[in-house]
Amino acid sequence: MPPEAKILIVDDHKDTLYALESALAPLGHQISRATTGDEALKQVLRGQIGLLLLDVRMPGVSGLDVVRYMRRLEQTQHIPVILLTGFGADQELTSAAFGLGVADLVMKPIDPWALRTKVRFLYDAHRRHRALEQEVRELRALVKGQADTGEPVLSHPEARVPPQRDISGAHPAQDRT
Repeated sequence: MPPEAKILIVDDHKDTLYALESALAPLGHQISRATTGDEALKQVLRGQIGLLLLDVRMPGVSGLDVVRYMRRLEQTQHIPVILLTGFGADQELTSAAFGLGVADLVMKPIDPWALRTKVRFLYDAHRRHRALEQEVRELRALVKGQADTGEPVLSHPEARVPPQRDISGAHPAQDRT
C-alpha cells in the first residue's frame, strides 16, 4: 500500500459523507468520497485505497455487494472495511458482514472519537501488513537472485544471524565444563 493511500467513505447521503469526513479529518489522511456502490468499486479498483467506510444499504449495488466483489480479487481482498448501518443490529446482516471478513459493523449515529480510533488502528495495521508483504517480496527476489548466481544465500552482509543464547541463559562462548 503506498503511503498516500486514501480512506474511501461511501454513503448515498451527502450529509453523512460530510459528517464522516469531518470526524476523520483530524487523522490527517487523504479522504475520498463515493455516493454509490459502483463508484466505490471503481475507486477501489484504481488502487490507492487503504481503508473503506461503507454504508450497507444503498440503491443499486449495496455495501455487502461491494465487499463480496472486493474479496474475490487478490488486489482488494485485504483492504479493511468498516460497514455502516442506520437500521440497527440485525443478526443476518452481522453474520453476512463478518462472514465476508469486514473489520467492523458500526451503527449510526456514529461516535466520532470511537470511529477515529478504529480507523487509525485498521489503517495503520493494513499499512504495516503491506510493508511487510513488500519486504518479503524483496527478500525472496534477493534470495532467488543469489540462488541463480550460485552465491551462498547467507553471504549477504545484512543476512547474518546473531549469536544465539542457550535456554539456561549462559552465553554460548562460555565454557560449560
